[in-house]
This record gives sequence, C-alpha cells and structure tokens, in this order.
Amino acid sequence: MPTRTSTAVSGPPVPAPAPVDLPEPRRLGPLARLAPEPMKVVLNWGRRYSLWVFNFGLACCAIEFIAASMARHDFIRLGVIPFAPGPRQADLMVVSGTVTDKMAPAVKRLYEQMPEPKYVISFGACSNCGGPYWDSYAVTKGVDQIIPVDVYVPGCPPRPEALLQGILKLQEKIARESLGERYGNSGPGAAPPVAGRPSAAALRSGLVTPPGREDTR
Repeated sequence: MPTRTSTAVSGPPVPAPAPVDLPEPRRLGPLARLAPEPMKVVLNWGRRYSLWVFNFGLACCAIEFIAASMARHDFIRLGVIPFAPGPRQADLMVVSGTVTDKMAPAVKRLYEQMPEPKYVISFGACSNCGGPYWDSYAVTKGVDQIIPVDVYVPGCPPRPEALLQGILKLQEKIARESLGERYGNSGPGAAPPVAGRPSAAALRSGLVTPPGREDTR
C-alpha cells in the first residue's frame, strides 16, 4: 500500500510583529505637571499641611505672630501647628524680631537642631534686614546672614494677614519642590545642592553603620 509523504513548504521567514507602545495616560487638571511623580506629590502634600512651628520671638513682631495663631486669624486651619515642644520636633522656624549679634549664635544652634527638611520664615523688617536698627553695631543685618531663609515677610511690624500670606507662599514652594534638587545627590551627574543647604552626603555623615557592614579586614 503506497504511503503518503508530506513535504514542508519553505518560504521567506515571517517577521515578528513590532512592539506597540502603550498610550500616554491622560493627565487632566491643575496637577497635570506633577502627575509623573505621584510619590513626590503625596510627600509634599503631607509636608505642606503639617508644619510644626518653632517660634523665635525676639521683639514686637512676636506679638503679631501670636495674634495670627489666635481665633481671629487661626493659621491652624492652614495646617500650621504653633509652638512645637522644641527644635527637634519642628519643621518651620519663624524668626520674628530683631536679631542681635549676641542672639545670632543661639538662632543658628537651634536651627541646626531642627530635622530635615526644615524651613524658615523671616517675619518683619528687623529680621529681614535689621529694620530701623540696621546701622547699630549690635544688630545682625538680617537673619539670612546666619541661616538660609525661604520666605521674607516685610513690615514693621507686619500684620497677621501678612504672615498668613507668607505661609501660603511657603506651602506653594513646598508643593513644587523636589528633595533631590533641594539637597542634591552624591552620584555622577547630580544637580548641585542649593546654597546654604546640606548635601545628601552631609545628611548621612555621622550615622552609625548598621551591623554586618563594618569593615572586617
């Protein structure tokens, strides 16, 4: 009985289908420019609405700060919690009043005790540039001579509404900031850190090495 033999038909190879890119997700609303980094949005949202304030009241501007925290203006509704227990629990330092050369080391020391990320509002003309005492031999010509300042609030003294506006400006700054750009990275091609801010390597310096990573040689 004859057997049927099948022969394979040879032809040109069939090309593999080209990969199809997924469509770009739709980004709507005012937060469209922040959508590629949702984690940054969440972290910055938490920071901007949970600012523990360390008030450094040095002169009459401190009375205006206290007025801003009372019921009439009530900056707690903006997510700002006044009177932190100390600098180690604070996120925001409000320097309100005349900074003298004798007080400047204490301001700098307490600022350095605050954890990162930390922010500073200079409240009033005396804190901004020395105010009416700018030509005094004992007055520091602005708190930014010793610590970095994020927002300046002018006035002598400024009203509580001016402090509320300064807080809103700071919150806008926090909402669009990136901690990588703020402190920089230690790798190649990293952006340089902002002037007056510690680098990422400086933030890690002095930390205790975890067990198992010591050099055993």
